[in-house]
Amino acid sequence: MDRVELSGFLRSRRDRLQPADVGFAPGGRRQTPGLRRTEVALLAGISVDYYVRLEQGRGPRPSEQVLTALGRALRLTEDEHAYLRRLARPATPGPRPVPGNVLRLLDRLGDVPAMVIDAGYDLVAWNRMLVALIGDPAAWPPRRRNRLRRLFDTGDAVTGNRLDLARLCVADLRASGRYPADPAVRALVDDLLDESPDFARLWADREVVVQRTLTKRTVHPVVGPLELDCEILAIPGHEHRLLVYTAAPGTPSAEGLKRLIA
Repeated sequence: MDRVELSGFLRSRRDRLQPADVGFAPGGRRQTPGLRRTEVALLAGISVDYYVRLEQGRGPRPSEQVLTALGRALRLTEDEHAYLRRLARPATPGPRPVPGNVLRLLDRLGDVPAMVIDAGYDLVAWNRMLVALIGDPAAWPPRRRNRLRRLFDTGDAVTGNRLDLARLCVADLRASGRYPADPAVRALVDDLLDESPDFARLWADREVVVQRTLTKRTVHPVVGPLELDCEILAIPGHEHRLLVYTAAPGTPSAEGLKRLIA
């Protein structure tokens, strides 16, 4: 059990709640933001001592019933609740190859750009349409094939739409539950914490959101502006995810994809 991260996550979720959010009267002046530990324990139906030990990283592994009660008390989202469970019962990570059926599917997606990323955001497989869209990743140095490193390895502050995407990606990386048990993910986080103040700030927020879709806007040197919808599809039983880029029918972006095929 990752007691350190469990402790930090519980504190961060408690701090974001106000008494009115859970039906309590505001009461007197509070020394710290958010709910008190006694209030969380009351809402979850557990002893104050037990909850304090969890927040201090000294508690035993919580049962499924306690995790459910804490999720309800802290008003966790579905993604956050799943993350809480993974902190208490982490899976044993290990590198695995991209499944053969996923590689075959990638080849069959001949009219849309598609790629596969692993838990550490490394680009590990792609089709010919992705090469037409962004260039050939095989010719890039390994660092550039990591989507998170590319986001933060700019030398300048991450702002605007790039910051919005970075916040989503960082929340998604944490939601995977593979930090710090997975050595590759831990090394990635450690590197980015050292190299990027923007990453360090976002990581400290402990946001947890599984990324399922996004919009990519780019200007292609041949076909011009493109606005593409990206579906992020989890591969059951594997760390990998398949990203597929499509355009709404009848739009200039859809015509641009047709030109890329040619």
